[in-house]
Amino acid sequence: MPCVPTIVVAGFSGYGDIYLKHLLPAQEALGVRVVAVADPDPSRSRSLAEIRAAGIEVHSTLESLYARLRPDMAILATPVHEHARHITLALSHGSHVLCEKPLASSINDVHRLIEARRRARKVVTIGYQWSHCPAILALRRDVSAGLFGKPRRMRTLVLWPRDASYFTRNDWAGRVSDCAGRPILDSPIHNACAHFVHNALFVLGAGAYPTSVHAELYRAHDIESFDTAAVRTEVQTSSGDRVESLIVTSLAVERRVGPQFCYEFDDATVTYDDADPVEGIVAHFKDGRVKRYGRPNDSHDPGKLMHFLECARTNARPVCGIEESAAQVAVVCAAHEAVPHAHRIRASDLCESELIDCYKTMRTPHEACLSWATAGATVKVAPWQAAPKPELTLSRRPIRLAAARR
Repeated sequence: MPCVPTIVVAGFSGYGDIYLKHLLPAQEALGVRVVAVADPDPSRSRSLAEIRAAGIEVHSTLESLYARLRPDMAILATPVHEHARHITLALSHGSHVLCEKPLASSINDVHRLIEARRRARKVVTIGYQWSHCPAILALRRDVSAGLFGKPRRMRTLVLWPRDASYFTRNDWAGRVSDCAGRPILDSPIHNACAHFVHNALFVLGAGAYPTSVHAELYRAHDIESFDTAAVRTEVQTSSGDRVESLIVTSLAVERRVGPQFCYEFDDATVTYDDADPVEGIVAHFKDGRVKRYGRPNDSHDPGKLMHFLECARTNARPVCGIEESAAQVAVVCAAHEAVPHAHRIRASDLCESELIDCYKTMRTPHEACLSWATAGATVKVAPWQAAPKPELTLSRRPIRLAAARR
């Protein structure tokens, strides 16, 4: 009898529980066997009883799990700032890896992860669900084929209310760095809304990477990082095109709006509004043609899991791996370098209609002359392949960043 590939899930009391909901009842059909899970607080998992009944090992840390087992595959849904360390740990023990977004909190970690993957000769997939869905992949192919002409401007809006409990749910939410000085960089653009920063870069194809980032960062909640932002990125594609991309986002508003995006090209405009349950992603050509792509996947869709399992079996290159995820990390690091300390505002200052207007007009709050806004700053971004940068000081703690102030 052939050996059934083994798989483990870390962070199973959080998002990892969604993976278990797909894996546990379908192990035989999927051709895998869940052998262990890890989480510092297993009691929070809704799957714990089922896990124990199935005889699956429960560990408090990924380190203790790997001290006993050598699984073929690992799914990591651990805290943002642990991703790079946990990916490296799993690779060093011979596991293919599916890690939840984002990739890391330091561009220097990108170098280390690529080297760790090279040594291990394993697959590393980053779990941006939109990057694994048919609608986005078809759009990306059409962009790369030049169907819409040259890309020009991309804008994204995500207003997702979060109350104070969101930032007290663990010891790293809303933090810039931990007590040891390791970067966390938790924020809308590196956690809740990281998907949409990534997506604007991902659809531009392999090699699209920021060359400069202009940021306005604000905090209405009592946190170290920011909960409201307007970040403008100049992106260069592999063909040399320069594209302006803006995301306007807030977790401190009262009303949910978005995600919405509008991607402008020479010959067409591609739009999406999550509030429309029918339209999905639509390309409107200047000659009157329309092409519909459908809706992107939601966070519970198993598409990224299925893709990972197939890549692990065949050792194929994933559609969204380390290189494809590095650009989002660079944007986040550069935004923090541009504005090391987010400007304090009141939640009552924020008005959804004003932020929507910023999105529609491609302006930051300061450019729109909003009363509470403060001028941002711009940094240049070096290619991620460049030599690692020295340590910089951010929020009075050492932190590694990618960009150099202009």
